[in-house]
Amino acid sequence: MTSAAPHDLVVTQATLADWPVIAGWAAAEGWNPGLSDGPAFFAQDPDGFFLGRVDGEPVSAISVVNYGAAYGFLGCYLVRPDLRGHGHGLTTWKTALAHAGSRTVGLDGVVAQQDNYRQSGFELAHRTIRFTGTAAQHETPAGVRPAGAADLAAITAYDSACYPADRPRFLAEWLTGPGHRAFVRHDGARLTGYGVLRPGHDTLRIGPLFADTADDARALFAALTADAAGRGVSIDVPEPNAAGVALAEEAGFQASFETARMYTGPVREHARHRVFGVTTLELG
Repeated sequence: MTSAAPHDLVVTQATLADWPVIAGWAAAEGWNPGLSDGPAFFAQDPDGFFLGRVDGEPVSAISVVNYGAAYGFLGCYLVRPDLRGHGHGLTTWKTALAHAGSRTVGLDGVVAQQDNYRQSGFELAHRTIRFTGTAAQHETPAGVRPAGAADLAAITAYDSACYPADRPRFLAEWLTGPGHRAFVRHDGARLTGYGVLRPGHDTLRIGPLFADTADDARALFAALTADAAGRGVSIDVPEPNAAGVALAEEAGFQASFETARMYTGPVREHARHRVFGVTTLELG
């Protein structure tokens, strides 16, 4: 997919080799991307990433990652600061959004862009608040253990109940990526939650944190941060999950950033009450 625009902008699909450019721009915006997000992102949809170039130099980026036939997620919408105001972002947006076809598309929009997203047909679902703090010293709770290869099927099924689409390709990479640490919680018979901690540019990042109850989420949160005492940690909590907000506040974390989850249409029903921390603002 290629699109030409005024000022000789050419938009083409990006490759994994282009990811450091996109991640670098995201880091400069203060979004704190994960240090090893690229392989998991591209595993889900290798055709869903786009770069706009002028004279061969990257100036804009976006991702529209498809999950099956009904759902896609838009992220990584960026324009180099010195080249904003020339229409590069809008052209890149239009080119990439066509990749979603007739799918409902979700995004996590920063405050400054939310009015523009509404004009493009996105409607507010909820606010998401990023909480950031310092991990405390504690022991890993009983009933929580590191996830292993044998847990992949159960985690994938649990994730599908908590997310608007199935994403096995993404999870296979996300659970085992460099520096990623995944934990599961069991009640003795079944999985009652799982979570992942990964290194970011500024802090460690928790995401997802999916759990049946606040107690399950609290135990997973403790396990994820047990080896990170004294280090900065961030988690993006859907504001409607009051127990998730309380969990972050009880840990002494402070609200540091916010986005809005927005959709262009209906999404598959899923267990929103289990979402104590979203996976990633880039892919939902």
